[in-house]
Amino acid sequence: MKTKLAIVLLFFCAFSGFAQLKTYTFPEAEKLEKQNPKPVFVFVHTSWCKYCKMMENSTFKNPEVVQLLNDNFYFVSLDAEQKAPITFKNKTFRYKPKGQNSGVNELAEELGTIDGALTYPTFSILGKDNTILLQISEYTDAKTMIGLLKEAAAFR
Repeated sequence: MKTKLAIVLLFFCAFSGFAQLKTYTFPEAEKLEKQNPKPVFVFVHTSWCKYCKMMENSTFKNPEVVQLLNDNFYFVSLDAEQKAPITFKNKTFRYKPKGQNSGVNELAEELGTIDGALTYPTFSILGKDNTILLQISEYTDAKTMIGLLKEAAAFR
């Protein structure tokens, strides 16, 4: 009985690790990008955003999405309300209070604003010269994300 349990646990652990999304900080992605150039995929989210959580729990756990992201991009998860400064591409981005107990990091504002509005979730794919190659501001399911990632990977 113990042997069967051990085999089941080993099997579960082995396969649960197959679809692990590699997540980097901005400094890590910047350093790795110099060694092995790839676009940076930035997921701009908040802790209270229902659709952000849905993407974290479904889209970014889809094995094909994970493989495409790991193989072709440096994935960075950016909490838009992060208060700690972020240094990226020789610039420091700071938290800007917007009212009582609310605010946004300048980098989230820069990467997540579309048509003058910052909405969640948003993801941006940054090219070599830090231009935004693709920016989507809505919940994106796995099937749609796979198509977008394949298209973006073809242009890298």
